[in-house]
Amino acid sequence: MEVLRGCPKLKAFKPPQPPSVPASQLLISKTTMLIHNFLENSASRFPDKIALVHEGVRATYAEINSMADGIALWLINNGIDQGDRVVILLDNSLEYVVSYYGILKAGAVAVPFSTGIKTDGLARLLPELEPFAIITSKKFEKVFSRLTAQPSGRPAVRPYSIQNLKFIIKNLSSTLPDLGLNASEFDRVVEHRADTNPEVEVGENSLASIIYTSGSTGEAKGVMLTHHNIVSNTLAICEYLQLTENDIQMVVLPFFYVMGKSLLNTHFAVGGRVILNNKFAFPATVLKQMEEEHVTGFSGVPSTYAYLLHRSLLAKYKDKLGSLRYCSQAGGHMAKALKEELRQVLPDHVEIYIMYGATEASARLTYLSPDRFQDKMGSIGKPIPGVTVKVLDSEGNEKPAGEVGELVAYGANIMQGYWHDPEATSKALDKNGYHTGDLGYRDSEGFFFVLGRKDNLLKVGGHRINPLEIEDIILSSGLVIEAVVLGIPDNLLGHKLVAVATPKNGNCSSKDIQAYCAQNLPKYKIPSEFNLVRSLPKNPSGKIDRKKCEELAMKPVR
Repeated sequence: MEVLRGCPKLKAFKPPQPPSVPASQLLISKTTMLIHNFLENSASRFPDKIALVHEGVRATYAEINSMADGIALWLINNGIDQGDRVVILLDNSLEYVVSYYGILKAGAVAVPFSTGIKTDGLARLLPELEPFAIITSKKFEKVFSRLTAQPSGRPAVRPYSIQNLKFIIKNLSSTLPDLGLNASEFDRVVEHRADTNPEVEVGENSLASIIYTSGSTGEAKGVMLTHHNIVSNTLAICEYLQLTENDIQMVVLPFFYVMGKSLLNTHFAVGGRVILNNKFAFPATVLKQMEEEHVTGFSGVPSTYAYLLHRSLLAKYKDKLGSLRYCSQAGGHMAKALKEELRQVLPDHVEIYIMYGATEASARLTYLSPDRFQDKMGSIGKPIPGVTVKVLDSEGNEKPAGEVGELVAYGANIMQGYWHDPEATSKALDKNGYHTGDLGYRDSEGFFFVLGRKDNLLKVGGHRINPLEIEDIILSSGLVIEAVVLGIPDNLLGHKLVAVATPKNGNCSSKDIQAYCAQNLPKYKIPSEFNLVRSLPKNPSGKIDRKKCEELAMKPVR
């Protein structure tokens, strides 16, 4: 493992080059590179360039780097050791970006928490992580106060000696210190600046981040990613998206989600700009800002695009998004009907990238090139640079083209394992690489296709059913915005199929959808019940929450 002392000595970039140099040329270097070098090098090349826009904030690279140094120095002066964990519980903001890179500059491990975390979640994760410090804001005061206070005579939840933790809190209120917390005001912390970046020994194989999965199939697990994992994935994404310093990314995905964080790292790597908009519930404001800020890239999960298409004025902005160069989608399967509609509504010059990945892969495993979007629409594409994907049987043998098996990936971006969970690690990682848990196949041209999760296949009346197939049919009806098909336990059939869907308008009934399914599906694949709701429940990263959908599926049919 190569260890370099002193961030100022790390020269990951070549000397300044002419504008609009492709990332694939700009970023290739044999020098060891760390995640925070993305910020440091861009601050050196573009000190006065606006790097981040959020509401009234317009921060330059030099300002962000200086503030991150302030966080790093505060942590160092308070005795942090390399490898100590620091939790970030913040909305997307300048403070989040500064905290993330500052933690890494200090040689520590950044642990982003979902902004939807509850007190019981903290009670489970804090003793597991034993963090050195927590960086948060007044907004999340209640979840911490419930760990220390005793409301209504109930005993306090004391999962970890929280009073011994150090806190950096934005908009620090008078009540938090009263709870016995060692708290410092964020703005005061970042005032401590230095003329040079902190000198800390950090190796490329040092742990950089622990990112918790969404826990859609069980309890969330802490994915351990090194600097090398994240840097290699970041550079590969920059290469296939052909990012340059001229790119401007609209960010509506949270930074605690691995895809959201990749948007930050990729654009800071090339000296681009990120526009933060935390008001996607009002998509008209997002579209207006995309036009005003001349956004070149937009990224989302399937539900992001479903709501842009059906609950916004996206179609009316077709002639207003002249700067938009591409849209990218990851975060799970997106139905063919939605992809086709997106292609029709977006300006003709906008390229669409379909992507596939996992938290365990630092974000990205494969992508479908825009030039194959039409003829390979159902595919997740081919592996990104530096990644190998194979289709394996249960014995670890590679399946030939056209045959179904589990998708297994190998590359520099693959995680080190799950934090304090060797059993789960041994199930996910072996000599062949990372087992995604997804079933799929590779066609004769080398394009990969995902058929669904191994653990999501349902047995209904003796038939093995893939719910994704039924969801696609329901969406192709044009009657709904989004849909999920679930298997509810049934004593007679093993499972009965229940669909939960969001109709496009109030005139749509469950009978309309059922009639369409009857025309396009065999009888055993038609859901026996349809539950129509205003919107499907989502987890904080924007993905459909299947567990909460199951609760809806149990309710009386409308």
